[in-house]
Amino acid sequence: MRRRSAPSHALGSFTFNRNASRPKPGTDPIVKIFQREQRSLFGEILDWMLTPLLLVWPVTLVLTWLVAQGIAAKPFDRALEFNVQALAQLVVSNNHRARFFLPQPAREILRADDADLVYYQVLGSQSEFLSGERDFPAPPSGDNAQPGEVRLRDAEMRGQDVRVAYLWVALDTPDGGPALVQVAETREKRSVLATEIIKGVMLPQFAILPLTVLLVWLALTRGLKPLNQLEERIRARKPDDLSPLDDKAVPLEVAPLVSSVNDLLTRLKDSISTQKRFLADAAHQLKTPLAGLRMQADLALREGANTEDLKRSLQQIGRASIRATHTVNQLLALARAESSGANITRQPCDLARLTMEVVQDSVPRALDKRLDLGYEGAQPDSPGTMLSGNPTLIKELIRNLVDNAINYTPSSAAKPGIVTVRVLADPFGQVLVLQVEDSGPGIPPAEKDLVFQPFYRALGTEADGSGLGLPIVMEIAHQHEAQVTLDDSHPGQTPLGALFSVRFNSLTAQAQELS
Repeated sequence: MRRRSAPSHALGSFTFNRNASRPKPGTDPIVKIFQREQRSLFGEILDWMLTPLLLVWPVTLVLTWLVAQGIAAKPFDRALEFNVQALAQLVVSNNHRARFFLPQPAREILRADDADLVYYQVLGSQSEFLSGERDFPAPPSGDNAQPGEVRLRDAEMRGQDVRVAYLWVALDTPDGGPALVQVAETREKRSVLATEIIKGVMLPQFAILPLTVLLVWLALTRGLKPLNQLEERIRARKPDDLSPLDDKAVPLEVAPLVSSVNDLLTRLKDSISTQKRFLADAAHQLKTPLAGLRMQADLALREGANTEDLKRSLQQIGRASIRATHTVNQLLALARAESSGANITRQPCDLARLTMEVVQDSVPRALDKRLDLGYEGAQPDSPGTMLSGNPTLIKELIRNLVDNAINYTPSSAAKPGIVTVRVLADPFGQVLVLQVEDSGPGIPPAEKDLVFQPFYRALGTEADGSGLGLPIVMEIAHQHEAQVTLDDSHPGQTPLGALFSVRFNSLTAQAQELS
């Protein structure tokens, strides 16, 4: 193996970037120890619709009670005001003293109430008792009511809550003080009227509330019916029917879900088609060496075969078995690469070290073909050569590129072929590039897209190969978020040669992306 100084090679514009069309693999989901019970969409919506309704109902009851109390108090307050004003007209000044006379008929009318008790009190200008109840509660201290102004207050008399109306009456007395007239009434009629208002408002709601719940239930059942119909259409499908669902027959809110399902069906259909094609191609590729093995065995077993014929048949059987083994190994490698996906184990890898190990392992094959195989570029442990990846898969990628170059590069003693492997590290740009360059015939532009497809081999070549090396390279590169490019190593010259470049993000760049 030889080492050369790394010349500058511009990466071509013909880029195969499968990573651009596929999302980056995400992190593994955290396995929850406690799994929540599966939730019902119907029950969830019903809860969110009925819970506010059931919460608002008691709030409405309280507000209605407060409003009813105010409505019931107004007519009785006006009656109290009228009574206290009527009693105030009976307070007169006689011989410069306050006098009050309540006729017996008026006294009976004042107390004639079957539901509530009515109390009154009249005090003179010097707070002397004139008439009524002696234990009547006094007005609040600091009251600054003007004479003739009726005031209302709540109080307690003889262990009962009462509503009191009072007013001060101006008198022509030597001291100039006003007289006080108060009338109180218990609150029984007010409570009864408020209760009747509550009954009139709330009792119909006891019938309306179940009806509302029933209507919500029916509306929700009707609204979710398209989902049930969609479920029935999906269940009625045949197992092999992967055609898209009709997103026009579902509600607008469900259309994105149907669109996602259709996208999944399309990708699943493509995946199944790819698998079928892969199996067919694999069977075809294995059929050829197996048929050769059988033919050579038949030739060796024919009558009259001499030692030379038997030896030649055994040699052909050996080559065919090697080819079949190589094809099987490549199939297994491709299957492992595709199944690894986002679950590959990553660790810091030195790309220069891995590349040099692969080149050293490939030297015997290059010597057998009389090829000049060399390595150029960054040395192990150099700045910028580290990346985060799976070392086994990365070595598989490098080995397939090197094997591809060795297989398709013509070489002879007079004119040896040249295969150069490079690792170019840019610690400032945080880019790491692997290049494999050969002096072979190159790949026509029309076939540059096709060589990365499984089992495709460039036309006009007689090299042994399974057509799986470059698809393996592409799959491993995708799993490491790398880009693969294919260019002519000697544009405008003959032979053109081929230059494969794999652009990785260095370990520093990957750490910045994760952060």
